[in-house]
Amino acid sequence: MVMRAALIAGAVALMPISASAQDTGTPTVERSTAHSQAYSIYERIIAIRSARGHQQVPAMVEYLTGQFRKAGFADDDIMVTDYDSDGEPTQGLIVHFRGSGTSGKKPIVLLGHMDVVDALPEDWERDPFTLTAEDGYFFGRGTTDNKYGIANLSATFIRLKQEGWTPSRDLYLVFSGDEETGMVSTRAQAKWVAENVDPEFVLNSDAGGLALGDDYAPQAMLVQAAEKTFATWELTVSNPGGHSSRPRSDNAIYELAAALTRLSEYKFPVQATGLTRSYLGALGQNTPGALGEAMRTFAADPSDADAIAVLQANPETVGTLGTTCVATMLKAGHAENALPQSATATVNCRIFPGVGAAATEAVLREVVANENVTFRLDTDVTESPESQLRDDVRAALAKSLETRFGKAVPIIPYMESGGTDGMHYRTLGYDTVAMSGAGSRPQDMYAHGLNERLYADAFWAGLDHWYVMLKELAGD
Repeated sequence: MVMRAALIAGAVALMPISASAQDTGTPTVERSTAHSQAYSIYERIIAIRSARGHQQVPAMVEYLTGQFRKAGFADDDIMVTDYDSDGEPTQGLIVHFRGSGTSGKKPIVLLGHMDVVDALPEDWERDPFTLTAEDGYFFGRGTTDNKYGIANLSATFIRLKQEGWTPSRDLYLVFSGDEETGMVSTRAQAKWVAENVDPEFVLNSDAGGLALGDDYAPQAMLVQAAEKTFATWELTVSNPGGHSSRPRSDNAIYELAAALTRLSEYKFPVQATGLTRSYLGALGQNTPGALGEAMRTFAADPSDADAIAVLQANPETVGTLGTTCVATMLKAGHAENALPQSATATVNCRIFPGVGAAATEAVLREVVANENVTFRLDTDVTESPESQLRDDVRAALAKSLETRFGKAVPIIPYMESGGTDGMHYRTLGYDTVAMSGAGSRPQDMYAHGLNERLYADAFWAGLDHWYVMLKELAGD
């Protein structure tokens, strides 16, 4: 991306990027010192294994607070909070960018999470905690989820502070430390924000973003305006067990396996809202082949069986059509020469808005059809309402996209199949929408999986995303 000086306030010196960034094979572009600083932050925080079990979130907080202090943020504007997340210490970070108050408008809160799902280096092709540039991509755990959001937002605050810019309203960065696990820091931060900040609205870096075509061209900017309810159950079968030389008919592993097989064969009822239908209809205009046709057909007629079959067979769209539940972990037995005394499966559900955890458990019990299977809800369930994409936010986003591409890009609100910190702000009554500056093709989505990656050109091109938006939303 060539920076447009007329659209970006503040003169910046241009400098070469590091060799590792140049090795991506992406087009040669001019990159500012601010962009290079964002890359340095990104590289450093990818190297911090901020996953559960490693207690490295405080190290990440220490590094980030140091960067904010160097940029000129006062100690009084940086708040570090300690939490116990299901027996493991973690931290949250809040940074206050003080405004002039000239707009008379309430503050804006911007979200991100510092923790990641763990990655085992022996399973990856490259070290997951070393940012690696290869074949036009940046590889590493958190490259998309959500250390790009953290690096981008942090670098934007630093850039604006170094330019001497003063927003017309207060801005807050709110970074959580256990979004991928207990969300203890998230809940506490949301409560603090409601009681002490009371923002006009909340913007999240942890979802949404550019949908790219096979040729990496932008198809649409997706804005998360709702998300499904996250709930996890443990399903357990127990019996007295015994010696492995004396098999019994009620083997706990077999009983649990049969229950899981029934669950794997069950599909929850198809559901559609105005948001999901408009999302699929709009995205279907730019999606080629049978998938695009199915999107358009479902938007017009959500009872069409052929369209439903195509959408449910695609991992990118199956979650949009209703509740999904899937087994994710197993634990059984205690010795190789003993019958299992218990067998437990973890079943994770993403529940369609309005259905609820109780109704979902009732369906699971009916599907399993075995009273020997006990259910334990292992989640403090949060059910959040849909948010509205405000006109001023849409306009600021459109300006950011036009700055980036020199043309309009369709903006499409959608429902997230996963879960984010945003749910806790929605439940408190704040319109919360997510719009990452990153971009990805469906086949490049590896968040939570092996070899997580981000298209390098999308990394660089997205670094002005929040900069332009904040100038629009909080400028004089």
